[in-house]
Amino acid sequence: MLRAVVTQSGGHVTGVRLVSADVSVVPAAEGEATEVEGMGPNPIAPETKELAWGAGSFLVLLIVMRVFLFPRLKKGMDQRYANIRADIEGADAVKAAARNDVAEYEKALAAVRVEAAAKIDAARAKLDAERAEKLREVNARIATRRNDAEAQAQAARTAARSQISVAVGMVATKATSIAVGKSPDASVVQRAVDAVMEGASR
Repeated sequence: MLRAVVTQSGGHVTGVRLVSADVSVVPAAEGEATEVEGMGPNPIAPETKELAWGAGSFLVLLIVMRVFLFPRLKKGMDQRYANIRADIEGADAVKAAARNDVAEYEKALAAVRVEAAAKIDAARAKLDAERAEKLREVNARIATRRNDAEAQAQAARTAARSQISVAVGMVATKATSIAVGKSPDASVVQRAVDAVMEGASR
């Protein structure tokens, strides 16, 4: 147990200090330490009833927390965890749906590309067939016109040849009659002219 020692000077307190109970303080003259009796207990050291009240309050608080506060806290945490889990699962579902949509879009795009390629090939084949048909028609018309032109040229050549043959026959007959003094046989002159012209055409 501690004791308070008061130092006085001129009837006024100049200092106070705490000393152990086994230390003896002798009254001294004025200005020196003197013992002061009748001081209360140590204000720092807790008493037994204070310790009991503190322990009781702690136990009451512990029970209240365990029975009321902790279940509510745990329920709130579980609810929050469930909400977070639901949000994550919803996000995963949305992501999976988006992936499925992208896959279906790519599949539809591939089908459209295949269909477009098939249509382009069909159109190209149709155009090629139409062009080939047009070329055949044009070639047929050209061949027909060429044959007609050749026939006309051949007819013109035949007509010109016959006219030339007649003219040459007349000239030959006239020249023979002038040279010999009598007209030659027309058939003989015509055969001679034909033979000469046939040899010239070769």
